[in-house]
Amino acid sequence: MKDNQLKPYGTVLIKAAKILDCLAETTGDVTLKEVAELSGLTTSTALKILDTLILIGYVTRNEKSKTYYLGPSIVKYSQVYSSNSMLKNIAEPSLEKLQLEVDETIHLGMSNNNELIYIDKLEPKEKSIYMSSKVGARKPLYSTGMGKVFLSAYNDEELDHYFKTVPLQAYTENTITNKFLMKKELQKIKETNIAYDDEEMEEDCYCIAMPIMTKQGRIEGAFSVSMPKFRVNEEFRNYVIDNMLEAKNTIEKNLN
Repeated sequence: MKDNQLKPYGTVLIKAAKILDCLAETTGDVTLKEVAELSGLTTSTALKILDTLILIGYVTRNEKSKTYYLGPSIVKYSQVYSSNSMLKNIAEPSLEKLQLEVDETIHLGMSNNNELIYIDKLEPKEKSIYMSSKVGARKPLYSTGMGKVFLSAYNDEELDHYFKTVPLQAYTENTITNKFLMKKELQKIKETNIAYDDEEMEEDCYCIAMPIMTKQGRIEGAFSVSMPKFRVNEEFRNYVIDNMLEAKNTIEKNLN
């Protein structure tokens, strides 16, 4: 399998991770009730775990509004990981050059536990519309461009297991929720090394993604260019793809 399926030791850490994911993927300042609902826990369980996370600095509580957000310890670990990430350090110069060429939002991502994790983000310098994504946020594989890049490397057994464990819920009208259509999409990605998110995760958002491969043929990571759908036409899409291919080749050469 692509992801570690060792049996976890207890479930408290898993529940705590759900709460941290909830706080990372929202704007912060969420109430206890919202944390419980979003993480699928009872209010009492969520409160006990939140109190522990506050104690060790992973979560902070606004005593006036009774809301929660990520604490300083999480930020510290995030900064250490970001600065020590080999893939990020190798890819950064090429992604910065790509960003100057296309002036759109650039993402770098990795896969973990059947989810996409953003490990870097470069904002446009001249454009006035920005993507809502954040470094450290997690997204489903099936509904994102970079996620589908990772999913395209799954073999039939791994893909069947993924479909059994991850429900293909619709985020927009364009989200692919049919397993047969998803398999066709993944086969196309495998053949072209290009994946698209055409308003599948967020309305009005278009994304082009490519894998970063090792010389052994393993996907080390993925990167993408995201833009508002109204800016997409055939000429600009081809221009972005040409620049992405140049970045991809340079990153892979330096990685290997």
